[in-house]
Amino acid sequence: MESRVLLRATANVVGIPKLRRPIGAIHRQFSTASSSSFSVKPIGGIGEGANLISGRQLRPILLLDSSAINGGEKREILKPVKAAAAEGGDTAGDAKVGFLAKYPWLVTGFFFFMWYFLNVIFNILNKKIYNYFPYPYFVSVIHLFVGVVYCLISWSVGLPKRAPIDSNLLKVLIPVAVCHALGHVTSNVSFAAVAVSFTHTIKALEPFFNAAASQFIMGQSIPITLWLSLAPVVLGVAMASLTELSFNWLGFISAMISNISFTYRSIFSKKAMTDMDSTNVYAYISIIALFVCIPPAIIVEGPKLLNHGFADAIAKVGMTKFISDLFWVGMFYHLYNQLATNTLERVAPLTHAVGNVLKRVFVIGFSIVIFGNKISTQTGIGTGIAIAGVAMYSIIKAKIEEEKRVTRKESIESS
Repeated sequence: MESRVLLRATANVVGIPKLRRPIGAIHRQFSTASSSSFSVKPIGGIGEGANLISGRQLRPILLLDSSAINGGEKREILKPVKAAAAEGGDTAGDAKVGFLAKYPWLVTGFFFFMWYFLNVIFNILNKKIYNYFPYPYFVSVIHLFVGVVYCLISWSVGLPKRAPIDSNLLKVLIPVAVCHALGHVTSNVSFAAVAVSFTHTIKALEPFFNAAASQFIMGQSIPITLWLSLAPVVLGVAMASLTELSFNWLGFISAMISNISFTYRSIFSKKAMTDMDSTNVYAYISIIALFVCIPPAIIVEGPKLLNHGFADAIAKVGMTKFISDLFWVGMFYHLYNQLATNTLERVAPLTHAVGNVLKRVFVIGFSIVIFGNKISTQTGIGTGIAIAGVAMYSIIKAKIEEEKRVTRKESIESS
């Protein structure tokens, strides 16, 4: 707005007065300028177009054409919005922005808190639903369905603005969405079959599968330090699995398939690099994944749901609680994934990697407390070793990626 006003105000410049007098005198001169035939052009930009006079900063006072009266032009004074607000308007907006800019760590801390909070609540509510409604394929569809509705409503109000998608982008996103759908469903099958803490312990192996895929499928060289850091992860998961009281093969194998699926999702995601923002990309992936999840849910669980599944759940908790639980678990699922993405955009990869490890610790700890799961001493030690290994792997990998980024930057600058 200021730039358009400035261009108009200086379109018919006849003369430029020398700004040598005090600020008050200049204001008086402008207040009597209605009969004058010249406009004032600001001289010398400091800050947001301000002028320096007698060692003080002066924001420009611009003249706007109003209307021609009796052959002459009527001029009226237009002050920049921020300057006018400073003289007596509401400065709450500026104060708020200034506070957030002064303490950015508060905003980042809020993102981390909400990410952890939503993830813990999702896992707890999700397991509670499975305790009276053990249909993970259908619940997985609900997770994605609620998220897709949320995305559609957000697009309809322009928050964010929907990014257009073409056939080429759709082709590269479909493999990512298929892997996302498969990983999501198998994760939920594991959550329904075994304790939440055990599923998350098995899913701690995901970095091992990522490293193996990078080395043997994509042909990337993985440093020996990364492989060594993964040894405690494998050892810890093995120890925890051997003495896990809730162990069954369905839960174990489903969690392992989830690890493999998310590994391939990561591979396809690298091939599907796009300029589209992460919020829109995740929305499109959720939509595609929803259509992928619906057929198996109907085939595997459809007849059971129609015969007695829905009726049993409603009889146990009531229609209102049943629908409310499904809605909120879907909202928590979508929001915690979106918050994880937003947090990654605000912090360095190393910080996010450590935060992701701590998130898993929080989920395991809270699930044990909330559900009163009994774990053996060996399972507890194994889980701790696995989490420590993931932490070492994440830190080493983040440092390696940062070194690569700095090297590329220096190479570009030198060329």
